[in-house]
Amino acid sequence: MSEEQLQTETMADYEEHFDDANPWNRVTEYMEQGTVLPVKVEGIVNGGAIAMVEGLRGFIPASMIDTRFVRNTEQFVGQEFDAKIKEVDPKENRFILSRREVVEAEAAAARKEVFSKLEVGSIVTGKVARLTSFGAFIDLGGVDGLVHVTELSHERNVSPKSVVSVGDEVEVKVLAIDEEAGRVSLSLKATTPGPWDGVEQKLAAGDVIE
Repeated sequence: MSEEQLQTETMADYEEHFDDANPWNRVTEYMEQGTVLPVKVEGIVNGGAIAMVEGLRGFIPASMIDTRFVRNTEQFVGQEFDAKIKEVDPKENRFILSRREVVEAEAAAARKEVFSKLEVGSIVTGKVARLTSFGAFIDLGGVDGLVHVTELSHERNVSPKSVVSVGDEVEVKVLAIDEEAGRVSLSLKATTPGPWDGVEQKLAAGDVIE
């Protein structure tokens, strides 16, 4: 190999290494490959937060920091979480990160796992997530199932808040599953004794009762 060829190959290797060492090349590669990156929020600016990647300042818009819009982004300062790079503009020294997409993917995986374990007729444990006029939503660990007001109690015309409270851990029976629509129908009263349960041990023909 001639000296000229050796110098040419050495220069090519150097340029390739130089390109790989360019942080803008790396963040662009992360974006193209959809790489999930651990980032730490360093500060807050108007409209979002700043996080560092490869020594570069990335911007996380408030609309992309969570699955819901966050007005007070100060709460995320100092927090570490996973994010994806969604846009890179080296000429403007700017790139945009999104945590929302990662959270949504994790939630989708959690929902799929929960649905794979649910069976109609089974008894499961969940936590009361929220109450509405028509029932209570129970968090089953990534999927919210609905206990309709008619399935809350054996008593009639009850309000959800008179039966359960947000944060309560309850056992419920699975009545129906619609994974495509993301719906699970539950019953609380089906896991509690009804007014007629055991009546044959309490009453007998000819008994005088009030």
